[in-house]
Amino acid sequence: MDELVSIIMPSYNTEQYISDSIKSIQAQIYENWELLIVDDCSTDNTVEVIKSFNEPRIRLFYNEKNSGAAISRNYALREARGKWIAFLDSDDTWGPEKLLKQIKFMKDNNYSFTFTDYRICLNGEWMPYICTGPNVVNKRKMYDYCYFSTITVMYDREKIGLIQIADLKKNNDYAMWLQAIEKSNAYRLPECLSFYIKHDGSVSSGSKVKLITWHYKLFRDGLGMNAVISGALTVNNIIHGFLKKIYYKEAVEN
Repeated sequence: MDELVSIIMPSYNTEQYISDSIKSIQAQIYENWELLIVDDCSTDNTVEVIKSFNEPRIRLFYNEKNSGAAISRNYALREARGKWIAFLDSDDTWGPEKLLKQIKFMKDNNYSFTFTDYRICLNGEWMPYICTGPNVVNKRKMYDYCYFSTITVMYDREKIGLIQIADLKKNNDYAMWLQAIEKSNAYRLPECLSFYIKHDGSVSSGSKVKLITWHYKLFRDGLGMNAVISGALTVNNIIHGFLKKIYYKEAVEN
């Protein structure tokens, strides 16, 4: 349990949130990690906040121009040195046992690609449920819907290989998992170890019509499928997204 974990974090104008994200990494029981932050030409004090930590395990990189999360993640993944790859966005957090429990889960079961449950905080209010998912996500299920959040994922770089994706402004994380699923099924660790901090103005917010459009662009532009197949997969995605909200939630009392 001493192998290096490379944590991928794109950042852009998150001076209000990135400190909590970094602190949640520093609080990990599993200490052998490197945090690769790629700043996407922030215009606020994000970089100053990062530098204030004076943390030797942080490796800070810069995009030459504002390029989006896909390009930033590609950059960090090329620079990663760890056996294990994990992801945390610059406004989200982890519980302190996240890395330790997930690596143990993968080693005990010989898994190469896993995800955890997570909870959402929306504009300062915790949702009264935990987001779960299927215990096993195979290739067919992965095309049905992206059942897990990026911040919950860990994979074995030696088994999955280097992931590089198309320059998609949204759903670029989904594009990563569609690559990874070609090498391994994804397995659920049924514990809530990740916390998705959602707020007005976050990248994930937007109208339903725009979100549907981005799903279509994922299949059409990101994966190069024809218009008919891209449309069919988008409709299929909408249906399974609706079903996910019904079947993959667990109520939280407090």
